[in-house]
Amino acid sequence: MAESEAPLARIMAIVERLRDPVHGCDWDRVQTFATIAPYTVEEAYEVADAIARDDIMALKDELGDLLFQVVLHSRIAAQQDLFDLGDVATAIADKMERRHPHLFGDADARPDWEALKAAERKDATSALDGVAIALPALMRAEKLQKRAARTGFDWPDADGPRAKIDEELTEVSEAADADARAEEIGDLLFAVVNYARHLGVDPETALRGANAKFERRFRAIETAPGFAGLSLDAKEELWQAAKAAQRD
Repeated sequence: MAESEAPLARIMAIVERLRDPVHGCDWDRVQTFATIAPYTVEEAYEVADAIARDDIMALKDELGDLLFQVVLHSRIAAQQDLFDLGDVATAIADKMERRHPHLFGDADARPDWEALKAAERKDATSALDGVAIALPALMRAEKLQKRAARTGFDWPDADGPRAKIDEELTEVSEAADADARAEEIGDLLFAVVNYARHLGVDPETALRGANAKFERRFRAIETAPGFAGLSLDAKEELWQAAKAAQRD
């Protein structure tokens, strides 16, 4: 057994024992694809968080947690005679070779990545098929827009999406009730994503950056003496000072 295979065989054995119908862990053995899916998503975000914080040791730990999720899903599938971890590994290996024929096949040039993926969706009934519902809303909006754009359904430049933002802002202001207002806010966010896409900005990354910036600045001002009782103007002064200091 190769050195890299021994740890993988170990975690597979651990999960098999956890899932033992009689002697396994009370929690692990009753889990299903659906019940552990939220944990899988959470672990993927924790991997991204470790990368964003440039915490390499945390990244190692979080990748391990994510790997556990893959092994656990695969074990559940194996117990239902659906597939196993080997099938999962084979499927992704086949896909990577198929999508890189210039490296693993006889193609002379790098193929168009999106064209290859589109070919794999040959049985799709819509250009939007395969865009995962569980994606973060901003990310999914961008992917839906990109798929639609491949069919020619897109603005020719950024002016259209920019004007759409103004239109949606007006419709938010004119909304008759809370339900209508929520719908128009959704349309506004979708328009902002479209504008970001046309400017070459990843909206999910941009909002993550804005969240982090807000958190840094708020943490810097909330420790001011009597912060909660200060007037809004006084809090704004602290905010502007923190903003300037962090820029410096």
